[in-house]
Amino acid sequence: MNQIVLTIGTATVTVGALLTAFALLVMALLIAIAVLVARASRARGVEAARQDVHAEELEERMAEVARIQSETAGRLHTMGEVLSGRQAELARAVAERLDSVSHRIGQSMQASTQNTMENLQKLNERLAVIDGAQKNITDLASQVTSLREVLANKQARGAFGQGRMEAIVQDGLPKGSYAFQFTLSNGKRPDCAVFLPTDQRPLIIDAKFPLEGVSALRAARSDEEKKHAAQRLRQDVTKHFTDISERYLIPGETQDLALMFVPSESVYAELYDGFDDLIQKAYRMQVVLVSPSLLMLAIQVMQQILKDARMREAAHEIRTEVGHLMNDLGRLRERVLNLQKHFGQANEDVAQILISADKVAKRGGRIESLEFEGEETPAESRTVIPAPIGRRLGAAE
Repeated sequence: MNQIVLTIGTATVTVGALLTAFALLVMALLIAIAVLVARASRARGVEAARQDVHAEELEERMAEVARIQSETAGRLHTMGEVLSGRQAELARAVAERLDSVSHRIGQSMQASTQNTMENLQKLNERLAVIDGAQKNITDLASQVTSLREVLANKQARGAFGQGRMEAIVQDGLPKGSYAFQFTLSNGKRPDCAVFLPTDQRPLIIDAKFPLEGVSALRAARSDEEKKHAAQRLRQDVTKHFTDISERYLIPGETQDLALMFVPSESVYAELYDGFDDLIQKAYRMQVVLVSPSLLMLAIQVMQQILKDARMREAAHEIRTEVGHLMNDLGRLRERVLNLQKHFGQANEDVAQILISADKVAKRGGRIESLEFEGEETPAESRTVIPAPIGRRLGAAE
């Protein structure tokens, strides 16, 4: 009776409620009929017979209503059972769908979690690579900053250029063929002096770095700024090779030429391309501007000169050693000839021994083929008593 038949919004209608409502409706009808009957009985007594007929009709209708009520109750009960079965099926289908959806959502969440973990791992690896690259960039930035600080300071810049020059000289020349901060007779000390074997006068190399003028020329935008920067660069470079020519070129003591080392290929290219008159002027003052690559080439030429000089110095010793080697080769040839003679004599002795052995074998064959008379058995007649080896060899000879 408490089974739910209909749901409207949040309100639910059960079978018992429907039956109660129907019973109330029937009771209301009965009350209305009773009222009508009372009114009819009070109104007219003549109509009593008709009221009786009407009552019978009402009874028949009540019976019909009761029958309809019972049928309706049975139908409602059947409908309740059908609705209960449908509700159970719906609940089971909804539960199955929920289980399937939950399983799919679980699998999807698991796959999403795995993909997220893999992506996070890859992201961590990339972040590690980025951290390494950022560290390298930071180190490089610090190195560039330190290099900028070095180049901004004239003393540090001079030490940088001198260090590059010393590294090139030390890598290309043997020790003893150069000297750093060599003191000349006038008390001046160039950065490097190279001693050539053919001439006792040293070749002077001094490092200069005209960076301010080149930087100003590169930073100039207008023609006036470029003109002032070019004039400043000319003054700086002219002062550099003039100082080298006046301080380090001493007639009879040093070579006629000196090298001005510019420790930057870009600065040297700027001077060589835009200031050819400075290059020529420096050459007329017996000073040659060289870049790191040109200094390496000059050092290789000096290295070859030193090697040729050492070869010429060692030529007499080489000839002496070659003479000793030829004498040793002659003695070796004589000893090989003597050994060949000994081998020939030994071969001849072996041939004589083979001849004696052949003779002995022939004698033995003849002895074996002899037939002796007597009572000896054939086996005994063919028995040969060998003679002592010394006696056989003497007979063969």
